[in-house]
Amino acid sequence: MIQAVAILLICQLIGETLARGLALSIPGPVLGMALLLAGCLLSSRLADAVMPTAQGLLSHLSLLFVPAGVGVISHLDVLGGSGPALLAVLVASTALALVVGVLVFVAVARLTGDGGAQTPGESRP
Repeated sequence: MIQAVAILLICQLIGETLARGLALSIPGPVLGMALLLAGCLLSSRLADAVMPTAQGLLSHLSLLFVPAGVGVISHLDVLGGSGPALLAVLVASTALALVVGVLVFVAVARLTGDGGAQTPGESRP
C-alpha cells in the first residue's frame, strides 16, 4: 500500500513540476493522472500494484470534499455577494451540459445506426 501511495504521489509531483516548469494551463494533478494512466496502460504490473489502493481511496472520496466545504463556509461573505450570479451560472452550465450530452448521444446513435430502441423480450447481441 505504501508503494502504491508513493507511485500516486510521484505521478502528481511529476505532473505538478511539468505544469509549473513549463507554465502550462493544465493543473499538475491532471498531468500526473494522465501520466499514471499512460503508465498503467503500458504496464499491467503497475496497474495491478496501484489498483487496490486507488479503489480504497475512491471508496472514501467523500472525505476529500470536507476541506472544500470548510473553504466554502469560511468565505460565505464572498458567496453572499456573488451568490445569485453563481447560482445562475451553475444552473445554465448544468442545463447546457445536459443538452450537449443528449445531442452527442443522438449523433453517435445516428452514426452507429443504433437508435437505442429495443422491443420487449428482445435481447441485444
